[in-house]
Amino acid sequence: MVYGRMAPVLLAIMLLILPQQAFGADKPLWEAGIGGGFLMMPDYRGSDKMRPYLLPFPYAVYRGGFIRLEDKRLTARIFQTDRVTLDASGYGAVPVKSDDNDARRGMEDLDPTFEFGPALRVKCLNSRENGYRLGLAFPVRAVFSTDFRSVRYEGWVFAPRLNFEKANVIPRTGLYLGISTGPMFGDRGYHQYFYNVERAYAATWRPAYEAGGGYSGSTMTVGLGKNYKSFRFHAFVSADFLQGAVFEDSPLVKTKTSWMSGFSVTWVFLKSQKTVTDDTFY
Repeated sequence: MVYGRMAPVLLAIMLLILPQQAFGADKPLWEAGIGGGFLMMPDYRGSDKMRPYLLPFPYAVYRGGFIRLEDKRLTARIFQTDRVTLDASGYGAVPVKSDDNDARRGMEDLDPTFEFGPALRVKCLNSRENGYRLGLAFPVRAVFSTDFRSVRYEGWVFAPRLNFEKANVIPRTGLYLGISTGPMFGDRGYHQYFYNVERAYAATWRPAYEAGGGYSGSTMTVGLGKNYKSFRFHAFVSADFLQGAVFEDSPLVKTKTSWMSGFSVTWVFLKSQKTVTDDTFY
């Protein structure tokens, strides 16, 4: 099971890929609860080593105007119109103990990383009557690694996304669907952190390698969710496609398709009487 240092990183991953709550309705201004989640994920994109993670977490939502806390994602709306929102986004990656990963054996461990930066979001289609919406997101994030004693800048990523959401995907079930897909791009520093092989760590089976900047593959995530009384259920599966990525020839890339999946259950036991109309999409 996972606690302590890895918890914030795993929360960031889980909460950005699980489908969001049904939209376009009156919702409580704030909610509070607790939950638990399970993740099965690779050590890094392109790794053939999968690991399970169990994680309890607090649940808190505040649907304010400028500052919002939505499923533990704190955002500040810098700018908003009926179709365009500028806010912030984050992500993370788990630490890797190299001696537990055959491809990295003998190399330095990978510290956990976290990413943060602005995101421009555009509503393309939005039908409350038919319960669906389509949007574009353009997040640019700076990437940092940390050993929890110091923080180091590793580069940046740009991950545009096409997001589709459908409420009541099976009529009268309350089941909602989320699909997100798009390419990724990263600079040299970001790719080198994960995929470089320094000459000191080169071997006959692992030649030295230096990654460049550019195309970083593409991602598709499909998630399902349902609310039942005071409980929230979410599940997802995500695939990273690394064919054509600038680092695909790295000896640390052992598979061109990386899979990740997970689910969570949340119990909401407190909520405000005051409600707000919420049309936010993520």
